[in-house]
Amino acid sequence: MRIRPPGSILSLFLLWVIVFLIASSTGAGEQGPGLNAEVGNERTFLYTAKKLGLPALKATLHIGNGYKEGGKPRYMVGVNVISVTPSTLFFRMKNSFTSLIEADSFSPIRYIREIDQEGLFLQKKHYTEIVTFDPLRHKATVEKKGSAEKREVFFPSEAYDPLAMFARYHLKEGLPLDTEVRMSIFDGVRFRSLLFQTKGSRFSSKVLGEVEAVLLESTMAFSSFGDREGILRIWYSADRNRIPLCLELVLPIGLVRFELEEIRES
Repeated sequence: MRIRPPGSILSLFLLWVIVFLIASSTGAGEQGPGLNAEVGNERTFLYTAKKLGLPALKATLHIGNGYKEGGKPRYMVGVNVISVTPSTLFFRMKNSFTSLIEADSFSPIRYIREIDQEGLFLQKKHYTEIVTFDPLRHKATVEKKGSAEKREVFFPSEAYDPLAMFARYHLKEGLPLDTEVRMSIFDGVRFRSLLFQTKGSRFSSKVLGEVEAVLLESTMAFSSFGDREGILRIWYSADRNRIPLCLELVLPIGLVRFELEEIRES
């Protein structure tokens, strides 16, 4: 599989978080844990991303329900990614991503990307981009807040943003194990095709202890390193809760891990 992320090493963190959330959706073919769309509650996962053994980013994943738009129940899924000390000495990041999803079909309605980052190793960016899906016309409208800039992207079949894809398979459906998992998602810029191999494993989690897990693994070529390849490994619990436990990325320059630090239910 070949993915070409942005040129900066640190900007790869964002792609890793998105891939992590998508990949954790692969289950054992059984019904997911679910959230009653009519009852307002929330599930939250908190992660720390490390670079060379030091904390670099904190990522928080929220899955909520009880929202209504046009009288219809919706799910809302959000990810916040912020830089932490000592990384803030070299770069600052405070990005968030939100997806509003139909509760019955899990089809995406709106996907919002709020980007606020700058630093020695990051290009300065500060904008809010809104992607509105029109499944009947097979298109997505992409526009920047406070700007007249607008474009339409057409797709031949059903399309999902990364968080809507995660919600569908985490809350509702599952996919077979011991197989190749291929997903096509629209990230607000382009469609991406992701391919993973899955197998049974065990994982020592800071939160859950030693657990049965599923390991997803993929080889990725990074343009940032002259198309040299790295390895992406993702673990999540093998039970019906499918809790995303850890992401490990083996780069030509070293190892980076996102590890689950806390789970909250409300």
